[in-house]
Amino acid sequence: MANLKSLAKDTAIYGLSSIVGRFLNYLLVPLYTAKLSAASGGYGVITNVYAYTALLMVILTYGMETTFFRFSNKDGEQPATVYSTTLISVGFTSLLFVALVLLFLHPISAAMGYSNHPSYIWVMALTVAIDAFQCIPFAYLRYQKRPIKFATLKLLNIFMAIALNLVFFALLPALYDHAGGSGLIAQIYDPTVGAGYAFYINLFCSASLTLFFWKELFHIKYTFDKALLHRMLSYSWPILVLGIAGILNQTADKILFPYIYKGSDAHSQLGIYGAASKIAMIMAMITQAFRYAYEPFVFGKSKDKDNRDTYAKAMKYFIVFTLLAFLVVIGYMDILRHLIGRDYWDGLRVVPIVMAAEIMMGIYFNLSFWYKLIDKTIWGAWFSGIGCAVLIAVNLIFVPRYGYMACAWAGFAGYGTAMVLSYIVGQVKYPINYPLKDIFLYVVVAAVEFGCMQMTNRYLPNWAAFGANTLLLLAFLALILKRDMPLSSLPVIGKHFKHEGRKQ
Repeated sequence: MANLKSLAKDTAIYGLSSIVGRFLNYLLVPLYTAKLSAASGGYGVITNVYAYTALLMVILTYGMETTFFRFSNKDGEQPATVYSTTLISVGFTSLLFVALVLLFLHPISAAMGYSNHPSYIWVMALTVAIDAFQCIPFAYLRYQKRPIKFATLKLLNIFMAIALNLVFFALLPALYDHAGGSGLIAQIYDPTVGAGYAFYINLFCSASLTLFFWKELFHIKYTFDKALLHRMLSYSWPILVLGIAGILNQTADKILFPYIYKGSDAHSQLGIYGAASKIAMIMAMITQAFRYAYEPFVFGKSKDKDNRDTYAKAMKYFIVFTLLAFLVVIGYMDILRHLIGRDYWDGLRVVPIVMAAEIMMGIYFNLSFWYKLIDKTIWGAWFSGIGCAVLIAVNLIFVPRYGYMACAWAGFAGYGTAMVLSYIVGQVKYPINYPLKDIFLYVVVAAVEFGCMQMTNRYLPNWAAFGANTLLLLAFLALILKRDMPLSSLPVIGKHFKHEGRKQ
């Protein structure tokens, strides 16, 4: 139990940078969707370019984050040498990537559909290269158990981005219109840049953040161990394949959509889908916060005798609280929909599907540790590859007919396939006694409450639906407290209950 409390503490701190940070980033969604109309396709451009960025981020880190944790905790390896070798390797490949993009900028821009805006591509390339390099010092902070600095830097980056976006998408446009498009403001702000300002701001923030890694970059002894790198790459390349397949499960629809959608409003429809999906990303926030704490936790406990029981309990709690988050979003959809512009509301029907897919992705992530712990990461490549193939097939077959709704269901099918395969094979290769009866109970109750919420949202006035959904959420929370988190086990409250029990 002490180990789970430690995990919960670290998850809470990392969650400050992940959940709170992404929530603050949500401030950009209403800003973008207010200033870039759905019809203009501007937000569709942002959605499309950032999908490429996410894919490139996985390629440029090529599994070295997880590999760093694995080798830093291996007997006979020197953590300082592992860190230095990893840093040099990722830094070199990032520089090589930027050079190649600049060399072939125009054909790459044309192939992506941005021949009129090649600056979008080189700015994206430089930004993702910097971010990929920064992943290693960020991982080093996690290894050193320094979540405070980790969270502070993540939040600083987000606050800078929000401030600059407010300036270039709200303040300067207003001043430009007031000045009639002339004067000093016209020298600073150009309305024709439009969505491009989002990419320039991201580059500035990423580059600025590098300055805060002075200690992690310059107060270390650089050692490059070629033999070590060879061993690390042998471990990481299946993780790279796994990562590419995994990120394609998240981004393939947004990359493929402009190519396979038959209508002339591809970027407009993609923008609607992308904006609506942002509301569903609360699951991605929870999963990422859990991952930041869980990855070093798992490898650190790999030699303990009780590790499998701990992994089983962690899985149950992960599922329970993601189901609770799912119900919160569905129950208060009439409030959360105001995060995006009104002309994007048609896409809200994808939210439950995307959230369910994210839950399965989180479960798959938790299941994935069995093959990492036995150094058989090739299994992850197979599972994610098959899931990705399912996702791409569903997109190619159904997007031309059903539009972005097919994108949502494709993600659901892809994650579900990878999750089921990992569980079945994992129970053979590395059996873990997951509390399936408890998990099944929570899933069934959540499914029933989801159906009820859908009915109340559709047929009741907003105030009545709000009240009914709140009661349903309290009922689900009461189930959690009764079965798995009795009040007597909670801090402060628990002391009162124990005191009352002794008095009786």
